[in-house]
Amino acid sequence: MEDYTAGDIVYIFYRNPHIQSVANIQSAAVVNDPDNPDGLAVFVYETYYPLTADLAIYTSAFEAEQAYRHYFQ
Repeated sequence: MEDYTAGDIVYIFYRNPHIQSVANIQSAAVVNDPDNPDGLAVFVYETYYPLTADLAIYTSAFEAEQAYRHYFQ
């Protein structure tokens, strides 16, 4: 996993919570994790997601679009 710092903007795949078969690329902010003072989280749509190796995170929209095409098209 890359080194991220609070304030970085990253790109993630975000599934529609109402229609799980729909995924989009969404920009998100890397922030200090409010539940873990030593950790970081991704903040998107008013929700914090702990920054872990389980998340597919991309540092550029172009990189995210390439991965999206590979996995979803």
